[in-house]
Amino acid sequence: MNVRRRLISGTAVAAATALGLGALSACSSSSAAAGDSGKFDVVASFYPLAFLAEQIGGSYVHVTSLTQPGQEPHDLEISAKQTAQLQESDAVLYLKGLQPSVDDAVAQSEIRTKVDAASLTSLEKHGNEVGGHAAAHDTHQGEEAGAEDPHIWLDPVRYAQVAKGVGAAFEKADPKHADAYKKNTETLVKKLDDLNTQYADGLRNTKTKVFITTHAAFGYLAERYGLTEEAINGLDPESEPSAARVRDLEKMAKADGVSTVFYETLVSDRTAKTIAKDANLKTDVLDPIEGITPKSRGRDYFQVMESNLKALQTALGTK
Repeated sequence: MNVRRRLISGTAVAAATALGLGALSACSSSSAAAGDSGKFDVVASFYPLAFLAEQIGGSYVHVTSLTQPGQEPHDLEISAKQTAQLQESDAVLYLKGLQPSVDDAVAQSEIRTKVDAASLTSLEKHGNEVGGHAAAHDTHQGEEAGAEDPHIWLDPVRYAQVAKGVGAAFEKADPKHADAYKKNTETLVKKLDDLNTQYADGLRNTKTKVFITTHAAFGYLAERYGLTEEAINGLDPESEPSAARVRDLEKMAKADGVSTVFYETLVSDRTAKTIAKDANLKTDVLDPIEGITPKSRGRDYFQVMESNLKALQTALGTK
């Protein structure tokens, strides 16, 4: 697909081919390097965007991910070899602000089709507490309050908006298969609309609207369905909470009838289990779906989102 690919030397092609980024769990299983598949070659920065590319592109695309299964996306530092491979793709999907090293590589690349997911929907500024009665608990806001939250894929409505933008970009960049991309996008958006309905109905009547997570990844989801997310850490999953923050969470849990502290699959559960033990609470997994691993409760985005819904219903007490 890429005209520039025909101009590089055979040695460079061989080198690029040898730098395959590996298989995507629940996405493309091919290890062929981007730029050498004979299809519309797409490089995605991490799983949620790779999933969109696979669903929309179908058999006409070859997708590789810069973030490997089990790797924390926020920590990604792409190598010079990955940057070279990025140059040989037909399109790149990324989320500006989530992975600075990817932002830099994309900015310096000559790829014709650059799709920034953040530009396809609206981003909001979130702190440690989001949604519901957040305005009444301003003292709980952490030092990351006011930071732009990148976790748009956990809101099916925003994710559908991104899907539409990706589909339109594929149609323009690869017009030969535009009809297929359009049809696949419509199918995906319908599934996301159904997922939104499933969440809205499933979380409408609960005993409490407050849930505690280790990582402030679920702010958009909380706002969409009338819940309040109280995060132990901020938007950075590796940050450590202050002692005052931990005390506030324990008091809040008792006052709001919180039963469960949620942790995630790619980050240590130590802090969540410590707080849960001290406050006599349960623990469970709420997956931010930044990458699919053998520990994930499901093989793809939709299955994990359905598992997350069940976990929330149990923790919040569906009536």
